[in-house]
Amino acid sequence: MKEKYTVVLAGNPNCGKTTLFNALTGSHQHIGNYPGVTVEKKEGALKIHEASIRIIDLPGMYDLQAHSPEEEVARSVIERETPDIVISVVDSSSLERNLFLTSQLMEKGIPVLVVLNMTDTAEKKGYAIDPHLLSDAMQVDIVKTIGHKNQGIALLKEKILHMCQQSATSSSSSMIPKPPMQEKNISTEDRYRIIGEWLEKSVTYTKKQGSRFTEKLDELLTHPFWGVGIFLGLMYVVFSLVFIVGAPFMEWIESFFSWMGSMILQYWPATVYPFLRALLVEGIIGGVGGVIVFLPNILLLFLAIAFLEGTGYMSRVAFIMDAFMNKMNLHGKSIVPMLLGFGCSVPAIMATRTLESRQERMTTMMVLPLMSCGARLTIYALLIPAFFPPNLHGPMLWLMYFIGILIAMVAAKILRKTIFKGASVPFLIELPEYRMPTVKNLLLEMWNQSKEYLKKAGSIILILSILLWGLASFPKIQMYSQDFQTEIQITQSSTIPDAQKQEKLQKIAQAMQEEELSYTYAGRIGRFLEPALQPLGFDWKIGTALIGALAAKEMFVAQLGIVNAVRDTEENQVPLRDKLRDQYTPLMAFCIMLFCLISSPCVATCAVTRRESNSWKWALIQFFGLTVIAYILTLVVYQIGSLWCVL
Repeated sequence: MKEKYTVVLAGNPNCGKTTLFNALTGSHQHIGNYPGVTVEKKEGALKIHEASIRIIDLPGMYDLQAHSPEEEVARSVIERETPDIVISVVDSSSLERNLFLTSQLMEKGIPVLVVLNMTDTAEKKGYAIDPHLLSDAMQVDIVKTIGHKNQGIALLKEKILHMCQQSATSSSSSMIPKPPMQEKNISTEDRYRIIGEWLEKSVTYTKKQGSRFTEKLDELLTHPFWGVGIFLGLMYVVFSLVFIVGAPFMEWIESFFSWMGSMILQYWPATVYPFLRALLVEGIIGGVGGVIVFLPNILLLFLAIAFLEGTGYMSRVAFIMDAFMNKMNLHGKSIVPMLLGFGCSVPAIMATRTLESRQERMTTMMVLPLMSCGARLTIYALLIPAFFPPNLHGPMLWLMYFIGILIAMVAAKILRKTIFKGASVPFLIELPEYRMPTVKNLLLEMWNQSKEYLKKAGSIILILSILLWGLASFPKIQMYSQDFQTEIQITQSSTIPDAQKQEKLQKIAQAMQEEELSYTYAGRIGRFLEPALQPLGFDWKIGTALIGALAAKEMFVAQLGIVNAVRDTEENQVPLRDKLRDQYTPLMAFCIMLFCLISSPCVATCAVTRRESNSWKWALIQFFGLTVIAYILTLVVYQIGSLWCVL
């Protein structure tokens, strides 16, 4: 008998499909894109006895008429993959709307298994569903589940295996019931009439007060004034917790890499393969290690976002922000890609395909890099604790995110009034029931997002760190501008107190290191850029780090770690934050964060902008336009800040 099967998972948005997918596949899942399109693709593996079942999670959709890329993908996957069965996940508290998609799936000639999910929510609303009567009316198999409580999952797995085996051994003509909407071009009204007949036979309704909690809570959370205040307050709490909770874990990781570097310097003789010794300590540990240090902050931020999404709150955010979006001549749906931009700009730009209007889609795409992504968080996590007191960590991080949103709103308003003129499309959104996400789902969502960060650290950032280390290490200087060796000998033989002697020797070593770095390729590039960057408060080291950030924003931190670690022969490694604190001021640190927030996005973002806009013109306008804006605003802030500090 066949032991490998393919199952397609389909359903409306907010029906609990992701929860069921996680429950069925656990950690045995991977995420990518469907060939030729930018719609996200999720696949997972399920092992039942000796059978291996491949589960394809289709994008959330309302019907199969291919009005959007997601619907086109869903239809083509069903036709191309020829699955053994299709699982239609429906929200039991909204059967009429959810069964519309189910009725279309039943016409595809593939066995359909209906999963009545969130039955507890339906009962709270007063719905009593008889699955046997509904199954008889629809002529399909039905399983009841409560996904977030893991109820019904075991029975669902058994039913999946049974139907897959039955599908493999039965002919489609005898296996699949003939639904009453077989005729082509059936009208929407007739389809809903048939669904109504199904429900009339199987569902009874008793008015309950269970939904009053949702209604009362929505009165507050979707209030035009209080709703916005609550959202901003929640973001402030999230950003504060990112630092407060993440700080000890960051210190442990930082201490571990510092200890590792010190051990290598102590036990690896400087005369034995000095090139590899320096590469390992300065290039790999200083570069990649400097980025991995901020993994706790990334994990906590993704955990918070996954929690807010899982509870249904993010849909309320989109609703309350619609008024602000309208003032910027944007669609309320634009807030969804913008919220995704807090994780990564690449999937956020892909998500703009859900916007019907090209003008709104292009405008949203152009301003999305202003949302502080997870890569920029590594820069904030480096500089904020280094230059600002603990009581300002949360407010400073909140301020950086707020500045990005504010500039994006202003830029969107200008673009919609000039380049991308046109009327906005009316905004419609479904507000799902509030529910408490499971710990398992939260951890899976957090890990799926964070492992991409680790992959980048172990591949792209590793390669770029080695490359940038080479630029910061070669060529070697042959002759210094002054006789440092003589100065060292004179200082060592002097009779001044030991403390002063060590301080003077340290200054000589720093001067030698500065001259050595200036002579390297990275130093030459930085010196070339320095005249243009000095008005912003940046030196040549920041200039070289900004070059590295073009490939990936995390490389800004990695390059600073490399530049400040090169030629460091101390056995006790000094944390990067301490070194930066000795070189720069809080004003300079703020300007660095401001410039990195606004300036050109990474190469991956530019590439996906070109693909989604189908033109290099818009990708280049985005790249250079944001860089010019970043330069002007940072120049103004630094110059005014310097005057204020002088006064």
